[in-house]
Amino acid sequence: MSNRPDFSQYLVHFTSDRSPYGKGTEINIDGFSEMNAYDKLLSILSERKIYASLMPWTGSQAVCFTECPWSSLIEHTNNYSPYGIGFQKDYVFSRHGGPVYYIRADEYNKQQEWHEHIKPFLTPFCPAYAPKIVKDCLDGKICDYSHEREWRVPHDFPFDIEKISFIILNTYEDMAKFPKEYKDVIGRDNFILMENYKKIEELWPVHLL
Repeated sequence: MSNRPDFSQYLVHFTSDRSPYGKGTEINIDGFSEMNAYDKLLSILSERKIYASLMPWTGSQAVCFTECPWSSLIEHTNNYSPYGIGFQKDYVFSRHGGPVYYIRADEYNKQQEWHEHIKPFLTPFCPAYAPKIVKDCLDGKICDYSHEREWRVPHDFPFDIEKISFIILNTYEDMAKFPKEYKDVIGRDNFILMENYKKIEELWPVHLL
């Protein structure tokens, strides 16, 4: 299937200023949890690895990616950060990755025990419009991450730097100070700057209609 406005052959892992989720998350880099999103991206490139963190609800470890469409990119970066690393789907799939299973909360609770290989991909689905009987399955909580169009890898994600499809940065300043060794390998034309995208949206706000 070719790329379309609502579908892409690429996935992005966004970093965040927040600490990795879950007290049991073990990232073997001193100070990683305290790094800002930009420095975490540099650390990932240095280590050639994205470390898994604990997933809500199941407690399984995984690395998260998104296939959110271009039209939703600004909102998505607002939730995480304007720093990300992109790969082709087939490369992520070859590392045991796949789409997340969004399962209705009432169906989620009917399964007494999930297989250990399935748990990292599970997320209960309980949107705001769900009836009370479904919300009660999650103690009244709302759980709707379907807009993230998430993929996960159920363990750490080591990668070859030559397999990076693109890097997302925030500003020209980020690009200017980005280590030359990475720009040389990844290719300067494979860097996407969010400030350019935001300027386009300001001048031609087609995605805000």
